[in-house]
Amino acid sequence: MAGRLGAGSGLRSALRKVFPNHFSFLWGEVALYSFVVLIATGIYLTLFFEGTQSEVTYSGSYEPLRGEEMSAAFASVMRISFDVKGGLLIRQMHHWAALIFVGAIAVHMARVFFTGAFRKPREMNWVVGVLLLVLALAAGLTGYSLPDDLLSGTGLRIIHAVILALPFVGERLTYLLFGGEWPGTDIIGRLYPVHILLIPALIVALLGVHLGLVWRQKHTQFRGAGRTETNVVGESVWPSFAMKSVGLQFMVAAVITAMGALFDVNAVWLYGPYDTGAATSFSQPDWYIGFLEGSLRLFPPWETRIGGFVIGQVVYSGVVIPSLIFGILFAAPWIDRRLTGDHDEHHLLDRPRDAAGRSATGVAALTVVTVLFLGGSQDVIAGTLGMSLGLVTRLLQILLLVAPPIAWYVTARMCRVLAERPGPERTERSEPIYRDSGGGYHSGPLVEKEPPQDHEQVPAEATGRST
Repeated sequence: MAGRLGAGSGLRSALRKVFPNHFSFLWGEVALYSFVVLIATGIYLTLFFEGTQSEVTYSGSYEPLRGEEMSAAFASVMRISFDVKGGLLIRQMHHWAALIFVGAIAVHMARVFFTGAFRKPREMNWVVGVLLLVLALAAGLTGYSLPDDLLSGTGLRIIHAVILALPFVGERLTYLLFGGEWPGTDIIGRLYPVHILLIPALIVALLGVHLGLVWRQKHTQFRGAGRTETNVVGESVWPSFAMKSVGLQFMVAAVITAMGALFDVNAVWLYGPYDTGAATSFSQPDWYIGFLEGSLRLFPPWETRIGGFVIGQVVYSGVVIPSLIFGILFAAPWIDRRLTGDHDEHHLLDRPRDAAGRSATGVAALTVVTVLFLGGSQDVIAGTLGMSLGLVTRLLQILLLVAPPIAWYVTARMCRVLAERPGPERTERSEPIYRDSGGGYHSGPLVEKEPPQDHEQVPAEATGRST
């Protein structure tokens, strides 16, 4: 068949392609395989979910809500959780897979940044990676909003407020998206096809571009013996790399299945259907949205008036700051090139300690995101520690200004100290190790003792056998 199609040489070349063998390269594969689980579980859930806000009366198995008025979307989620065989397991697997998907992308991109793998000629692949991160966040946010429970409805209300605060277009845009005044009648029905069709299709397309660029440009690798800018040292696609990838796929699926079976997540029956007159205390979004909510909570009440329009705190914290964060992420390769003056191609990775400025900047950025993440939970922190909400907010605002420069300085100093420190010396034993006929080991020249006579008793310790 290969001879008839003329694909034999190309297939052999592809199977012989070498990939480096390092555990940190597996995070991208974890993201890919969790996305496979997302697609598989999502297809199952679409068979039972109703993406509409039409009012129904619940008559399912969960007795505390029986007879309550709710949207068809929430009622279908309750049916999946309590009446569909395996429905709760699949729904929780879907949710855990989404959390792992976003987390694996974030860790993968952190590895790429701190090792300098985003530099020439891989700038476009970095941009594709940032786009994948944005799409993963969008997929998580839209999926999180679909159940129409009290918690997800609170999140949608925040999104509604951010869009409404936009100057010039905010009011018209919210009316268009939500189908009228809040809560509207159309937002679930519009988010549903975006979540199950548009965003997954874009993710699949970008994954294809990303993997194609990795294949075309060859994989980066850490410095080491025999590794140069022109070669790749590792293992071939077939059979070693392929078998490891298959094993990792099953491992990721098994871990997600175990998490779905053992750990509750997004227990919507405890929140109940969305009610415009209620809001959940200590409500928290999924972890990957925490920094955005923290921005809304920590930003001071500033306003800017331009003509008859007001640019308020919600626009600055909900639009400007996220735009700055992702804008800097997109431009990272060109910012690095501008600051370092490095225009060469790089296929060997840096140790983070060898690029002190880049590592310090990355840690400072992570510090900003961490403080914003804590800001998204400032009410929980205040309640847990018995402090006033205002005091916790003020402390986090101060920390947001003070912590990043400190993190930058400490990281830069540590990197420089580690870079100047000599690594462990390679030592070789000056004398070989010998094993004698009695099973013992010793250094120096081999000197055999005369075997004992027949009438002499050999101790058990000398023979290595028990008596």
